[in-house]
Amino acid sequence: MSIRIATFNMENLFRRPTAFRLSNPADREDVLGDFAKLVTLLDLPVYQDADKAEIVRLITKYRAFGIDPQDPPLIFINQSRPGKGSGLFKTSGSGKDTTVEVTAKGRAAWAGWAELGQDDLDLDTVRNTGRVVSEVDADILLTVEVEDRLALERFNTQVLQGALGRRPYPYNLLIDGNDPRGIDIGIFSRHPITSVRTHVFDTHPERPDQRLFSRDCPEFEIQLDGTPLVILGNHLKSKSHDDPDLRLAQARRVVEIYRAALERTPHVVVAGDLNDEPNSAPAVELGETDLRDVMTHHAYRGLPGTHGDCKSEGDKLDYLLLPPPLWPEVQHVGLETRGLFAEGIKSFDTVTSKGNAASDHAALFVDLDL
Repeated sequence: MSIRIATFNMENLFRRPTAFRLSNPADREDVLGDFAKLVTLLDLPVYQDADKAEIVRLITKYRAFGIDPQDPPLIFINQSRPGKGSGLFKTSGSGKDTTVEVTAKGRAAWAGWAELGQDDLDLDTVRNTGRVVSEVDADILLTVEVEDRLALERFNTQVLQGALGRRPYPYNLLIDGNDPRGIDIGIFSRHPITSVRTHVFDTHPERPDQRLFSRDCPEFEIQLDGTPLVILGNHLKSKSHDDPDLRLAQARRVVEIYRAALERTPHVVVAGDLNDEPNSAPAVELGETDLRDVMTHHAYRGLPGTHGDCKSEGDKLDYLLLPPPLWPEVQHVGLETRGLFAEGIKSFDTVTSKGNAASDHAALFVDLDL
């Protein structure tokens, strides 16, 4: 039986944090850094005066106290019943003269959370993402950066089947992760998904009291005709506000999860966006196991990268890592780049700009004879 396994960072399906769409990378990093700081402050059990002052500064900076449909904030505070004495803050004045006062004494004193504002993606972008998925036509597709389970199902029925007339996947699954930005990991499959478990990375290895953007490693078990296949899905810490030590710690945890899964089946695939190049510490950590990258197989003849213009190994962020029993079964390895808009890349005729590109990642796939 020939089976195609793929991984694709889809950069969300229908809605994407507004900050991710800012054209200036420094502006994006500024917003995400402030968001991480705000989330950390809001989780403190007691708010000291300095904490309250910084919370007020960030709420005021992003007008996070309310949503203007004509000009939605990049960050906002979602509160439960703030008018009944259970809110984080109160405001006075209006418009540019709005002032904020933190009234909660700590995390237990209010119900709610910080969110990143989101934009609807252009319909052409959504369809181009669907076109990549259709052209790859994987039997098992790991989906990286997906909003939630409902978005995955709507994409399956309304885009793949409805708009493009392609066959939908009979099985899809996403367990909501711990990253508050709505960029989770899901899976499409043409074979039954018999079990799923989630492994969480949620603290800094050097500063365990500091909460960062949490990442998860979902473990999907797929029922094939013979030996079960386990897919470990990954999206390691990005290089925005880079923290290589955290990414390395995540890779080490993936190694532990991989070795534990091997006790149940020899067919364990580590897949996803590692956010680092092949000679980086996280990739080397995984490479020091018996896992091997499909792009190093003699069957692969494509570009060296998977991100941007894919021209160099420095552009390689996405991986399909196979254990020894699966390596001899590789028939073909491919990279679907036509959803990209980059110099030197031949795109789909419907991809006319970076604004409607399917993603800034290519989809990586491997065909196995199982």
